[in-house]
Amino acid sequence: MISVVIPAYNHEKFIGAAVESVLEQTWSDLELLVIDDGSTDRTGEIVQSYDDSRITYIFQENQDAFNTINRGLSLAKGEYVAILNSDDVYTLDRLQRLVDVQQKNDAQCIFSDVIPISDSGEELLDPEFGWNLWHAKNREFYFQCNDLYTAFLKGNFMVTTSNLFMTKNAVAKVGKFCSLRYLHDYDFIFRMMLAFPGRVQYLDGDKLLYYRIHSGNTLGEAAILGREQDREVIRKYLLAALPEPVQPLVAAGSDRLVELEQELSAVRAQLAAEVVMEPRVRDQAMELLSAVRYKLKKKMFAN
Repeated sequence: MISVVIPAYNHEKFIGAAVESVLEQTWSDLELLVIDDGSTDRTGEIVQSYDDSRITYIFQENQDAFNTINRGLSLAKGEYVAILNSDDVYTLDRLQRLVDVQQKNDAQCIFSDVIPISDSGEELLDPEFGWNLWHAKNREFYFQCNDLYTAFLKGNFMVTTSNLFMTKNAVAKVGKFCSLRYLHDYDFIFRMMLAFPGRVQYLDGDKLLYYRIHSGNTLGEAAILGREQDREVIRKYLLAALPEPVQPLVAAGSDRLVELEQELSAVRAQLAAEVVMEPRVRDQAMELLSAVRYKLKKKMFAN
């Protein structure tokens, strides 16, 4: 009845917990499709060590996450389709809970709240932890506006593709995940809301997914590219929610606001540099540097 797709890549440390969280569900009528996206570690070996006829393991050359998920979706036979990233974990009653909700209200897509965990599986419960502050801010905005689409323009409080639970009909209508490397889930949920207005549901009071936050995450190219993609997704689906006649107006205004922020950042940086190079400040810095050099020389001769 349910197809669970796990896109896996070099997660030998976590894949076992992900697989077991599916096989041990209170809802047992399911198939588990593990699409191994060219792993070079023991990911495949671990998956194939489970003796359970519900598992299908497929290895492919590396094709990136969105292609891996799309392949899994194309093979899914279930009445419902769910996704689980190979480093995340379902709560053991997740699928039962989501099926019950769907059968009561005919929602086409459901997602829940999440529990952040560390590499070692420890729950990250400190409300002052950076990720928790970010997620709480997005949830608070959702409760204020009480509209899913509007709230998603503020931030992706679905958090991850692991949170998606959909009917087979919804998957067929919305289509494949796009090629955005970091935000294919964000783009997908907007398309889902546009395809099924009022039939996407957020179980804001139920934490049914453990979302792993890796300690090794650092700022870098991914942080920049992710934000650039974020900007484009928000612009695209802000316009998609508006009547066609006003779309050019909003597009022009929003683009100019982005340009102004960039221009302001450049001007502020230039002014800061000029202040640093102001003669009086420069002279004071040179005097301080000379004094330090003198003390170092005096210390060297003393030795």
